[in-house]
Amino acid sequence: MKHILTTLILSISIFSFAHAQTQPILNLEKATKIADAAQEKAISESWNVVISILDQGGNLILLRRMDGTQIGSIEIAQLKAKTAFEFKRSTKIFEDMIKGGAVHLTTMPITAVEGGLPIFQDDVIIGSIGISGVTSAQDGIIAEAALKATGFM
Repeated sequence: MKHILTTLILSISIFSFAHAQTQPILNLEKATKIADAAQEKAISESWNVVISILDQGGNLILLRRMDGTQIGSIEIAQLKAKTAFEFKRSTKIFEDMIKGGAVHLTTMPITAVEGGLPIFQDDVIIGSIGISGVTSAQDGIIAEAALKATGFM
């Protein structure tokens, strides 16, 4: 019986390890490449922004505030990334819905302004990006450019 139990535990451990290794993740290296691409786009447009990237658990993995960016954009960038992660869609969708009359969305704990995008790999959400510092449309341009440049869009 002891031998069977040991074999069962070992089999479960091996299966769990193998399964965990196949799930795509957003590590610091990938997040840094995304942030670098976002910053490159922002610099090319002479825009100062905060770049917030969340990992596959919805936790902050990287935050970058470009010189000259207002302090308030730190929190907004994180909230955009959080909304994009939790709802697996662009924050622009919520902005457009409110502009279209869905005012009930203003009572929900979401950040309904463009600039937040989920990050997918192999159809699995592995994180999100939030940009804040210029207009919401410009924030969205930066977020999209960063994901396109790194192959996540």
